[in-house]
Amino acid sequence: MFDVVGNRKWFFIGSALIIIPGLVFLLLGGLKLGIDFTGGSLWEVQFKQAVEPAAVKAILSDNGFGDAQVQTASGNVLQIRIRELKEGSPQKVALENAFRAKFGDFTQLQLQTVGPTVGTSISQRAILAIAFASVGILCYIAYAFRKAQHPFRFGVCAIAAMLHDVFVLIGIFAILGYFFNIEIDSLFVTAVLTMIGFSVHDTIVVFDRVRENTIRRASSSYEDVVNYSLVQTMVRSLNTSLTVVFTLLALYLFGGETIKNFVLALLIGIVSGTYSSIFNASLLLVVWEHQERDGILRRFRRGPAPATA
Repeated sequence: MFDVVGNRKWFFIGSALIIIPGLVFLLLGGLKLGIDFTGGSLWEVQFKQAVEPAAVKAILSDNGFGDAQVQTASGNVLQIRIRELKEGSPQKVALENAFRAKFGDFTQLQLQTVGPTVGTSISQRAILAIAFASVGILCYIAYAFRKAQHPFRFGVCAIAAMLHDVFVLIGIFAILGYFFNIEIDSLFVTAVLTMIGFSVHDTIVVFDRVRENTIRRASSSYEDVVNYSLVQTMVRSLNTSLTVVFTLLALYLFGGETIKNFVLALLIGIVSGTYSSIFNASLLLVVWEHQERDGILRRFRRGPAPATA
């Protein structure tokens, strides 16, 4: 039987090697906020022939939009992120005329505009949503495992594994944003909340097996009980995750350009959630049990405190 618990330090090191670089790039400003958070407009246009982004950016600069960002997509599509640009405004008409004069006719696929006030509100609501979900999960797990020993411990370890997944996802997108200017939008928040639900669901399955085996294998050590439970549930967790991963891979490869970042976030979240539920959450229970047991042994060896006069 594979000794997952005995090799727990390597799994913790593996998590640190993923999280720490992401946090470094997060501090360096790698996480690029989209217009959903900062306010502005996303203008997506499709030309009949390939167009160089630099040429489009030059036209934007000539018309007073030097801070605009231009990205290419498949099918001669350009995504232009620009400060607020209203439909039918003189600025938009001037840009359209300049584009047609330089590149010929084009098709507008979408023009999405978000004001700065709305962007701030979305940011605040996103943080509140994640915080509310964390508190709700902690209370629910503590209640669901109320008949087990140390029910609150299960909730805390599940939240720790969940935060591991959040940091992994945010950190990877900070790296992608730093090197490839990939932005996050409101769909990224949806992906984070979906990942939280999946991660905690997988963790509860493992925890429930730990609780059952604690009763059935009362003569075994806690480490053996946790390891036996992990081995029992590992194949089931991997099979469940792989079915989701294959579906998301198909969406990423053959789906639309506008949902690629959303699907990528889900892919990273599902893989991280599967990893943390097997190799982090239950192992934290073992670490916590060791710390408590070692503390009791240290107090026992010291003996009772001397009486004071």
